[in-house]
Amino acid sequence: MAVLQMQRISICALKKDRKAILEKIQALGIMEMNQIADVDDGFEKMDTMEAKVSFERKAQLAESALTVLETYEPEKKSMLSSLEGKKLVEKDAFNQVVSERDTVIETADLLVTYSKEIAEKKAGILKLENQIESLSPWLALDVPMDAKGTKKVAMLLGTMPGGTTLESVYEQIAAKAPEIEAVDVQIISSDRDAAYLAVFCLRQEEAQVEEVLRSGGFSRPAQSVGMIPEEAKESLEEEIQKLKSEIADTEDAIRGYKEDREKLKVISDYYRIRAEKYEVLGTLPQSQRTFVISGYVPAKVVPAIQKAIGDRYDCAVDVEDLKEDEEPPTLLKNNSFSSSVESVVASYGLPHKGEFDPTTIMSFFYVFFFGMMLSDAAYGAIIAIGCLIALKKFPRMSKGMHESLKMFMFCGVSTMVWGILFGGYFGDVVDVVSKTFFGHPVTIKPLWFAPLNDPMKLLIYSMAFGVIHLFVGLGIKGYMEIKAGKILDFFCDVVLWYAFLIGLLLMLIPSEIFASIAQAQITFPPAVNVAAKVLAIGGAVGLLLMSGRANKNPALRLALGAYDIYNITGWLSDVLSYSRLLALGLATGVIASVVNQMGSMLGKSVAGVILFIVVFIIGHAMNLAINLLGAYVHTNRLQFVEFFGKFYEGGGKPFEPFESDTKYVTIQESENAE
Repeated sequence: MAVLQMQRISICALKKDRKAILEKIQALGIMEMNQIADVDDGFEKMDTMEAKVSFERKAQLAESALTVLETYEPEKKSMLSSLEGKKLVEKDAFNQVVSERDTVIETADLLVTYSKEIAEKKAGILKLENQIESLSPWLALDVPMDAKGTKKVAMLLGTMPGGTTLESVYEQIAAKAPEIEAVDVQIISSDRDAAYLAVFCLRQEEAQVEEVLRSGGFSRPAQSVGMIPEEAKESLEEEIQKLKSEIADTEDAIRGYKEDREKLKVISDYYRIRAEKYEVLGTLPQSQRTFVISGYVPAKVVPAIQKAIGDRYDCAVDVEDLKEDEEPPTLLKNNSFSSSVESVVASYGLPHKGEFDPTTIMSFFYVFFFGMMLSDAAYGAIIAIGCLIALKKFPRMSKGMHESLKMFMFCGVSTMVWGILFGGYFGDVVDVVSKTFFGHPVTIKPLWFAPLNDPMKLLIYSMAFGVIHLFVGLGIKGYMEIKAGKILDFFCDVVLWYAFLIGLLLMLIPSEIFASIAQAQITFPPAVNVAAKVLAIGGAVGLLLMSGRANKNPALRLALGAYDIYNITGWLSDVLSYSRLLALGLATGVIASVVNQMGSMLGKSVAGVILFIVVFIIGHAMNLAINLLGAYVHTNRLQFVEFFGKFYEGGGKPFEPFESDTKYVTIQESENAE
């Protein structure tokens, strides 16, 4: 339940130890680089851009080679492979592959080259297929397409608009050039878009005939070959088959490198690590013999850095507290239960310097409300057990995935508890099955009450939980103001609002409006009624006079105070938002009951049992998926909008340590390593 205290650490060491110290810091992964040393006389920064880019290119080359392998020889993975995490590789095994890096990079380059060759040949096939398609209308032509005719007779090949007939062509020639009589027209083929013609005429009349035909839409073919179209097609098809054969051979060659997949992964990570190291190296002020490195570390790990670096190398380690105006990165530290929702807080915004970490308090409400929205013991058991099995079976999954599954496991437990309280076990499946298939209805009574039978009761409790949630948020705001020494702000912005809101609540509860909703009349002693009015009026007057205290103009102060009192409508809106606890809780139960009723439509029979099983599995799976998503989304909304809106700003920068940020493998130090 805290933001870890950060300190700035600076290390000045001999340049000969630069590589070893950087690698050690990167392996520890507990220091965020933030260089503050000025580059003055005797110190300068090394230009590492060229080396960094070179390493990034090699990492990308290995990545591209892996993509090629995955395309033509997919890696066999289980359905839950995404939970397995990175492969654990011993440091010695990692170094062994690194020693072969030049050979592995050559393999990667060869695989990428093969992929380019395949792409080029596929493009060639597409081009040849387009040529065949353009030849298709001319396949009935028994002379080469580029034939010009004989010495005295010219041949014109071309197309005219769709629907053109021999009669229309002859009519066009007769109408526009009646003196031309020696013309023979043949339609090779036709389709909806064009007619493909071969026109024969005297050589001396060729130009005149073509001009007449062009006036009717005649045009020469876009592509012409020096072969008979049918023979040209066969030649092109042979070339396509040759290219396909070459592609198949190249694909087989690619598959032959499947054993190099793991080496490519290691080398990709190796160059990625080196690129990160050289990026940091380029920010370090260095002299001829020394260098300086500085950054942020959690205060609790300073002894570890001193032991790992200060005690092993000839260097000076300086640790100092942060300046007043310095905004450090944020790193949260919470117990196992609360840390599971840190990602939820981070998605809204991490706390900035001096701000309260809401994770622990929010985690309780988050799990509480999630379970109340889903509220089915069987669904909760499925979620909790499924997440627990995944956590135990895949201990090396990514941190983000681990925390998310752990959060849903706790939410599943909460859902089980609420399901038992409300009597929901796959909706009313026990009642339906016992009545339909055994003839004796059996009902598992809720430990508290059944929301479907008493929804108004659940609505009252939902809003009551909402009020508690909002009051806690307001209380955290008060705590932050007291901690900052803003006592007047605490009184005006927190105490007066508590008085005003509590007074209004105490006045509302005995009213007829509340009685009609709660279906019960609550009566307070006269003293409580008087106290309620005093609190409400006193709080309202205080807010009217003090909310605009920063302004000296009395009229403006009162106007701002009145506007602040008007914000009571915002509180009412926030409280009503918690009715979604009722809505989603009822939705889960109602849909589950409908599924059970649909499954039991055929009654007690073999077909009825089969139908019930099918409908039960499909219906409840869909209901669980839909309402699980709904519970997640709306629980987040209650935290982000209603709860955080009362006190939390966020905006902190996450702690990003310099570490070995690998993609495929995790490097494990050898047992005999120092």
